[in-house]
Amino acid sequence: MDRIFNAEFALGHMNYWLFVILMMTGLYIVVARGNLLKKIVGLNLFQVAVFMLYISMGKVSGGTAPILIDNPNQLYSNPLPHVLILTAIVVGIATTSLGLALIVRINETYGTIEEDEVLEIDHQMHADEVAKVEKLKPAKLDAS
Repeated sequence: MDRIFNAEFALGHMNYWLFVILMMTGLYIVVARGNLLKKIVGLNLFQVAVFMLYISMGKVSGGTAPILIDNPNQLYSNPLPHVLILTAIVVGIATTSLGLALIVRINETYGTIEEDEVLEIDHQMHADEVAKVEKLKPAKLDAS
């Protein structure tokens, strides 16, 4: 009985191994880092991993471009993953630019792009507003 997992199998599926490594690296960066810019980089890494997975699934060994030829026995590569990735690249660029624009606005407002510092400043601003509202409320008259 042949072993299912061997070096030839591992090397033959190298694109999937790289996909897993890139995706987990991107996910780790998004979850573990507090810097908003690093989170955008992690999302882009995650996105590239998904692109690589779809493109590698669309490739057929020995397949050619899907152009109609008179030979009915011709093997074609699937064009759908490549078309989807073109659309995903455009969406990814738009998402990245929106994220970077938001980071610029956050930096202008809070003076930092560290997530924990932004949350701390926001909590302090909310506490100050609550104290100001409490101070402005008229004193309740005693009914007794």
